[in-house]
Amino acid sequence: MRTIGLMGGMSWESSAEYYRIINQEVRRRLGGAHSAKSLMLSVDFAEVERLQHDGQWDRLAVMMCDAARALERGGADFVVVCTNTMHRMADEVAAAVAIPLLHIADPTAQAIAQAGFGTVGLLGTAFTMEQAFYRGRLAELHGLQVLTPDAADRQVVQEIIYRELVSGLIQPQSRELYRHVMERLVERGAEAIILGCTEIGLLISQEDSSVPLFDTTKVHALAAVDWALGGATNQSAR
Repeated sequence: MRTIGLMGGMSWESSAEYYRIINQEVRRRLGGAHSAKSLMLSVDFAEVERLQHDGQWDRLAVMMCDAARALERGGADFVVVCTNTMHRMADEVAAAVAIPLLHIADPTAQAIAQAGFGTVGLLGTAFTMEQAFYRGRLAELHGLQVLTPDAADRQVVQEIIYRELVSGLIQPQSRELYRHVMERLVERGAEAIILGCTEIGLLISQEDSSVPLFDTTKVHALAAVDWALGGATNQSAR
């Protein structure tokens, strides 16, 4: 079994989900008392959030690269960044270490393609929804047509993530707002919805959507198990 290097704390609410899903899946596949071999380096999300909103992406890249190197030194066989937004620095992180990086967008896109969908709606932080690092990868590497909410809906999605979900606050009224955002994406042609922030799955489940949901937390964590138990680890963000 390979050792999974988890870069967590962004936020710890979703990092805990990664740890739970990974270990439950290893036990399901191997049986008995098996659990995953893993390391987690968890950062202080308050600092990360401040730097994100200040546009200090270079400083965040340094933080992420340092964390990846620490995981590598600790014995990790590959790196899993437990957040969508911080994949903005995926190329820098991948270049900083000799071990592979399992990019969150790749298993997500592969799962969508296997399900036969070509047009998807994307929910996430404003950074993820608006910047090219994520949408571009889905489109250019995987051939998906990606729809994002309009400006007002993006603001709603963003505020609920940062004001509530990263602090573990689950509000029924926020779930209802997300339902409306998703329905508007469906009306524009979305055949499925990507939950492209690792906290959204804490709020939204399949029963909230008229089309299939792809929860990046679950998809990414299960892909990490595939790699840990012998799947290919020759892919990276390079």
